[in-house]
Amino acid sequence: PESQKSFMSSKKSTRLLTASLLAVAFLTSFGSSMLYGYNLAVVNSPAGYIKDFYNKTMINRTGAALNEETLTLMYSLTVSVFAIGGLLGSLIVGMLVTRFGRKGTVIKTTMLVFVAGSLMGFGRICRSPEMVIIGRFITGIHSGISLSVVPMYLGEIAPKSLRGFLGLVPCIFISTGVFLAQILGLHELLGKEEFWPLFLAVVVIPTFIQLILLPWFPESPRYLLIEKDNVHATITDPEAGTEPTVTSQAEIEEMQEEQRLSTLETLSVWRLVRDDTVWQVLSVVVINIGMQLSSIDAIWFYTNDIFENAGIPRPEIPYTTAGTGIIEIVAALVGCFTIEKLGRRPLMIGGFAMMGVCSVGITVAFSLQAQLSFMRYISVCCVIGIIAGFCIGPAGVPFLITAELFKQSHRPAAYIIGGSLNWVSNFTVGFIFPFMQMSAGAYSYLVFATVCFSVAIYVYFIIPETKNKTFMEISQMFSRKQPILDTQGLILGDQLQLKKMNGYGGLEKTSLDFD
Repeated sequence: PESQKSFMSSKKSTRLLTASLLAVAFLTSFGSSMLYGYNLAVVNSPAGYIKDFYNKTMINRTGAALNEETLTLMYSLTVSVFAIGGLLGSLIVGMLVTRFGRKGTVIKTTMLVFVAGSLMGFGRICRSPEMVIIGRFITGIHSGISLSVVPMYLGEIAPKSLRGFLGLVPCIFISTGVFLAQILGLHELLGKEEFWPLFLAVVVIPTFIQLILLPWFPESPRYLLIEKDNVHATITDPEAGTEPTVTSQAEIEEMQEEQRLSTLETLSVWRLVRDDTVWQVLSVVVINIGMQLSSIDAIWFYTNDIFENAGIPRPEIPYTTAGTGIIEIVAALVGCFTIEKLGRRPLMIGGFAMMGVCSVGITVAFSLQAQLSFMRYISVCCVIGIIAGFCIGPAGVPFLITAELFKQSHRPAAYIIGGSLNWVSNFTVGFIFPFMQMSAGAYSYLVFATVCFSVAIYVYFIIPETKNKTFMEISQMFSRKQPILDTQGLILGDQLQLKKMNGYGGLEKTSLDFD
């Protein structure tokens, strides 16, 4: 039977986790995704030193010190300009991956890190706050590109049975980057006033290692075959001394089928929006905005301030903050090793719901800690809960889902949409949150709780499970309205006769006619 042939073909295409796949995932994430996490948290520990540097510089230039509001504004700009750069990077990623390929884009953009590290490292010597801010902006550009191209690259080189696992490897390294920034920010290491420029510039080290080693690994086989029509390079990359990127004829046939059904050129954002992929695009919009408006950026950017407001003694705050970094890594590992068993939907729904509950808990704890002293510990537990909930699913699954919901020709434009909204939301939280705290206090977290619960509900009702499915199968699930049946376990046969309605489909004659 045809279904049996399809099953046997899928079994033949199953590949195990090889050393080459694992090395590519670790190397690309180590020199790119880890820097995103590091740069999110690196400004938290030396905040006082950076403000003091800005103030002294202005006194030398103008003879007058900055008032508190202006100083807060300058520091908020230093924090949030990273997101402005990320927005720019996400807008140009489609052009870069089409021209240079997935691996090529990762390699060529490493130059941005060296420029940014030099600016931030020598900013204090040159007495230039502008150099620090511009350096943060350039690191944002690199992170904006990396945050899209690394999941895209790993999603395309991974077999469908390992796509979830490899897709969440960057999430582990993002958490590792945050933890590394928290550890290096301790007073015993780089947390002293004289070391903060080095603390900002140390990002050049992992990028240098990536630049040396990554060229030896293969390019995305889907990019080589579908966009470059290079079957030979898909089977064995001639530039790489590693094992073949594709090991079965079934995988090549699946890519050739996608090539046949895809448009000849990569779609622009405008054409993607006009194409009949409205539910896929809307899903990317919701999960990417929700990921950044879930309160995690407020936690990462202002962890020390949050713990200080919770009543934790100032000398203990850096160590408490570093402790949360361990929770992040453990939660990311849990998500990475369970995604192929549980699926994408449970990790996202559970993660967002957990963050919503903990955001409400922070509001209650902050409101009552003046009357009940133990509430300060409740608020710390809620911060840990938000971080754990985020790293289990919402931190990495949205980038993986963005790759899975679209065909090859649609994928770069989808990452532009998701990435740009991601960074706009990141900037909004980083810039506005200090002022939200001053005006609304603990109640500002109720806004984040509302976002988290809304995204969890949307994922539950709209987004289907994509575990262990090819890109073409996922596309057909949306185009034929099959996710409702498939995800609820109500598939009654091999195929249902569907007629297309506005590109999505409905049941023909409102009955179930089996093929």
